[in-house]
Amino acid sequence: MGIFSTVKANKAYRLQQKGEKQEAIRLYEEAFQEGVNDPRYNLAYALLIIREGQYQKAKDFLVKHQKAPMSQEQRTTLLVDYAACCFRLGNLDKGIDVLEQQFRKTKTGLLYQTLGYLYVEKYDAANRPDFEAMKPAEQPEETDAAQPEETDAAQPEEEQPENPAPETALTEQPENPAEKPLTPEEAWEAGKKKAEEFVRSAVEYDDEDSVCLDNLGQFLYRVLGDRAGAKPWFEKALAIKDSQIDTLYFLSRYDLEAGNKAAALEKLQKAAEGRFSPLNYCGQEAIQKEIAALKGV
Repeated sequence: MGIFSTVKANKAYRLQQKGEKQEAIRLYEEAFQEGVNDPRYNLAYALLIIREGQYQKAKDFLVKHQKAPMSQEQRTTLLVDYAACCFRLGNLDKGIDVLEQQFRKTKTGLLYQTLGYLYVEKYDAANRPDFEAMKPAEQPEETDAAQPEETDAAQPEEEQPENPAPETALTEQPENPAEKPLTPEEAWEAGKKKAEEFVRSAVEYDDEDSVCLDNLGQFLYRVLGDRAGAKPWFEKALAIKDSQIDTLYFLSRYDLEAGNKAAALEKLQKAAEGRFSPLNYCGQEAIQKEIAALKGV
């Protein structure tokens, strides 16, 4: 790698800042092929192609460059971007697992923001499995006709060992109810409770973090169905950052419920002008379609 390769990567970085994305991508990729492996440029490039929707490409790139020397902050950013790619590629649990591991090592605002949002996505009421359908069908009761015929000779009972084998012991109910394996529904509810504790603790960690405030609002709105309880959190988030896309979107729901289309339209138009990321609940295209519908276009 020569000095000109680094110059090329730096030029790509400046072009990215100016919004000249395609030329920046071309120069980044040339620089990487020439041996540049600087986390500053690696992370900037990954974010650029993530925002272009190239999630698999970004994920592969992050995995390839994960061992490059970097600061703790840069590593957290790399893992957050990796988790966002996992989410958009349909492996939400993998993304959550990666961030939970990192969170156990270090607590940062970025981790509170991202992991909190992924918890909302996981436990959204719309994603709740049909646990009734998952239950095994009841076995029909045996009738007298199904019983074996009795014989004159007494059948000896099987001798039971004094100490049951491990396999037998596992089938018995434990004395401590806490040791009883959770059903899928119980595991879901336990996970949801843990997620709620996390999004609430994020607000305690920083009560002026607009993303964490929005996450709590979304958790109440989408997971618990508590729309009245969610609204104050959205309003607090908007007071701190009045351009936050998801906050504007959800507050527009209240306007529409109140019949105030003008107020909803104003919020949606402002949201549509924002900078979208893979961690937005509603995409730009969906918001623009709703704007058109409200305008009667």
